[in-house]
Amino acid sequence: MFNHTIKIATIGFLWLSLGLHAQTTHKTPQRPAPAPTSASNILERRYRVGETLNYVMKGVNEGRRYEATAKAVVKRNTEGSYFEEFTWTGLTMNGKNVPLPPEASNFFQDVSLALDYGMSIPDFGKVPMLVGPVLDLMTFYVDLQLAARQGTLGHPGDHAFVKVGGANSWADGRYVLEGEDSLDFDITLEKVNTAEHVAELLVKHVPPAQPGITVPVEWMRKRVADTPNNWMEVHKDDKGKYVAAVGKETFDVHIQVDLSDGKILSATMNNPVDTIERTCSDEYLMECDEAKPHHILRQIELTLQR
Repeated sequence: MFNHTIKIATIGFLWLSLGLHAQTTHKTPQRPAPAPTSASNILERRYRVGETLNYVMKGVNEGRRYEATAKAVVKRNTEGSYFEEFTWTGLTMNGKNVPLPPEASNFFQDVSLALDYGMSIPDFGKVPMLVGPVLDLMTFYVDLQLAARQGTLGHPGDHAFVKVGGANSWADGRYVLEGEDSLDFDITLEKVNTAEHVAELLVKHVPPAQPGITVPVEWMRKRVADTPNNWMEVHKDDKGKYVAAVGKETFDVHIQVDLSDGKILSATMNNPVDTIERTCSDEYLMECDEAKPHHILRQIELTLQR
């Protein structure tokens, strides 16, 4: 249903690099190492048990559109950490309603902006149609939590750079034979409007100076764009041939934060991947047709309903 769904799921592997917990079962996450905090951390979330939030998410993925609605209730786990328990309540694809199965009412997504909370990827087994919205929502929460954990972003122009650099794999060994990306985080507090109690944050997911991806063949080493290649994938098509692609991936994530309590007011994500793609007859990717450019673009927006 979602094109390049497997690529979207790389976000989960990226969270592993950040010390968060990517899991395939729904359970209470373990606490990560304590994060720096202070009374002046304007991005830190201040939760109230029982608080409810309603969001609408809209996404465009290579021309295909979805819209999803979700409701969150703030809770506190046995370890004392606050979290938001999301229930997804509606989904449309290209303007057509997608009925959610009965199991969706028992599918809960737990996310949190609390600095001591480690987020988990839930089990999509019974609700595969929600994989895109769920992981896109987690991207926004992970990015804001990461920014707040820096403890140094309090004034317009304040900046932090978080190096990750390692390879994140989404290969499943069946459809995707090889698939990796490599990203660092460039975080800037762009605006602080104390009169309206709103801060604006930009989190850029950028190629590292030396990306950690595996390059299985020499032709994939040549730069596709203006940075070293930080994204690659090899999969089999329906004719049994090998489709290999390599290129540059980035994310620009803008988040509006309510300074009164730290909740997300709105957020947008622009996720382009510029690649070249070749179809090969051999597993060594040596006997291939001419390279063809392929531009992937995902655009997501999240809005709090008041």
